[in-house]
Amino acid sequence: MGQQIINSLNNALSMWNEKFSEIYTLIVTAPEDFRGGGIWTVIVGVYQAMRGIGIALLVLFFFAGIVKTYGSFAEIRRPEIAFQLLIRFVLAKVVVTNALGLMQQFIGIGSGLVTSIMSASGFAAEEALVLPEEISAAAEGIGIIAGLGAWLLSFVCLLVVTVLSFFMLLTVYARFFKIYIMTALAPIPLAGFAGQPTTSMGVSFVRSYAAVLLEGAVIVLACVIYSAYASSAPAIDPSASAQSMIFTYMGQLIFNMLVLVGTIRLADTLVQKMIGI
Repeated sequence: MGQQIINSLNNALSMWNEKFSEIYTLIVTAPEDFRGGGIWTVIVGVYQAMRGIGIALLVLFFFAGIVKTYGSFAEIRRPEIAFQLLIRFVLAKVVVTNALGLMQQFIGIGSGLVTSIMSASGFAAEEALVLPEEISAAAEGIGIIAGLGAWLLSFVCLLVVTVLSFFMLLTVYARFFKIYIMTALAPIPLAGFAGQPTTSMGVSFVRSYAAVLLEGAVIVLACVIYSAYASSAPAIDPSASAQSMIFTYMGQLIFNMLVLVGTIRLADTLVQKMIGI
């Protein structure tokens, strides 16, 4: 019975370590390289189609802004006003036309932030969780009746870890999808910069895009904190019974994982509060 308990716990830790390492790999992977770059190629194709629509909206927003902002044509003919409108239109057109390049610059900044956090903290995905020797020894010496309860709980622990691992991965994959979708549609909201009344549309998009990229930094920082916390020795009382030691260890393990998964799942909310969206 003791070996079954050890196997279940080792399987749970192995599952967690595998998904934790996968998150590390995903966070440092650029969207252009994700899944071999095939998805990015599709996104670039969609972006090219959206850029034509964005330029059309650029003109529409520009003239709509003139109509709503200025009361008469005579006012527009003033040199300083005409110059301001010209500069606004030119800059907005540059932004819409080169939106993909601008988004890639933002992505580069986000990747650099993630790399800086990992370098400063010394974080590495290779620092895997391992079953403490005290728990292995306690499991090997546990009785049949107490061992049955511990084995059932270790099986539940394996299921919980599996579910938490996939929830954690789901959040990271969803971040990639948000980056792809927002990049493909970037010319449309960025066209709002052409008109003064619609400028808030472009500003909101840029802030939202920055928030999605900043999620990566929050996720990595959460993983760094978790890794440092989990690497410390678990609070195990060697004088307690074998069953109590195993139950305490599994409770601590699941609690720590729940904290990490909850932080990762709420990364978008945390970032939105940080930048005031």
